[in-house]
Amino acid sequence: MGNAPEIKDSTVEERRAYIKERFPCIADCDMCGLCKVFHGKDAETAYADYINGDRDFAEVSADYR
Repeated sequence: MGNAPEIKDSTVEERRAYIKERFPCIADCDMCGLCKVFHGKDAETAYADYINGDRDFAEVSADYR
């Protein structure tokens, strides 16, 4: 998987698709653990600021490290 699309060079739909592809929900929270990493949120909710173009991917990712 490549780098996250830059906000200035992508659409909301492209950024949403990137998040869905990068953090796929496998519907087995005990095995996956993404919801735990994102404090009970799904990836699309956790990265809403990035998807909406308010903050870049690295900034949002730093919230969950």
